[in-house]
Amino acid sequence: MAVSIVALIIQKPKILLLIVPLLVLGYLYEIFIARPTMFYMGTPQAISSSLSTWTHIVRNDDFAIGYNILRGNPLWVSYRLTQIPKNAPRLKRPDAFKSDWRSFNALDSDDYTHSGYDRGHMAPNYAISTLYGKASQEDTFLMSNITPQKPNLNRKLWQRLEMVEADYFTKVFDSVWVVTGPIFDSDITRLKSSFKVQIPDGFFKIYIGLKGNQSPKALAFIMPQNVTGHEPLTKYIATVDEVEQQSGFDFFVMLDDRLENAIESSKDIEPWRLKSLANIQSKY
Repeated sequence: MAVSIVALIIQKPKILLLIVPLLVLGYLYEIFIARPTMFYMGTPQAISSSLSTWTHIVRNDDFAIGYNILRGNPLWVSYRLTQIPKNAPRLKRPDAFKSDWRSFNALDSDDYTHSGYDRGHMAPNYAISTLYGKASQEDTFLMSNITPQKPNLNRKLWQRLEMVEADYFTKVFDSVWVVTGPIFDSDITRLKSSFKVQIPDGFFKIYIGLKGNQSPKALAFIMPQNVTGHEPLTKYIATVDEVEQQSGFDFFVMLDDRLENAIESSKDIEPWRLKSLANIQSKY
């Protein structure tokens, strides 16, 4: 395909006069129109210029990923939730995870085989599939959306949080923006099954709840890899400021500074009605 395109350009160089403007328009559309709709108050910004926090953006229809090829992980994933309709179909789980050529490192499901770690979704299968349909569900099974999680975290504690965000938080607010991703410490450990994938030490989730003309409400979690899965969700409450410090990213950069400082330093769980949900049981 690529060879035939090159041959066509050589034979008819004037075709570049058509191709180049189309490429420029496509790029401008992506940067200024498509991408901004995927984030609440701006794209996450790396605090330092380190290669360990460098990302290239992988945009799917209903969530966006900041992917780091050196770590073999999405460093952040952004998506928006609303209340799931009562008649929303419960789609069958896809049979397999798939490689994503846009990540540039050709990770596939076999990279995790016999690693001792689950293939942990960042954009969740359940919420994305019920809200946005089959095509978006399949996007959550791309390896660019996957990071190593220990089984008790992935199947229990993390799954409980995913259930709460989709089934409960969305009933409290008109819409809920989510930014989630891994946290790494300075010791680099990689999967025994694949040197391409670095193992995170923990994970974060940040929620922004929007309702009418009210001020946005923030809620954040930092969860370690080593959990039983039965801990109360409230045990892992953090501030957005703490997430930023540990993740290396600055979130919601377009917020007014005064509002940003207020919500990013808050640990107020009351607007989220989390206390009654802290010990909700996992599905597994």
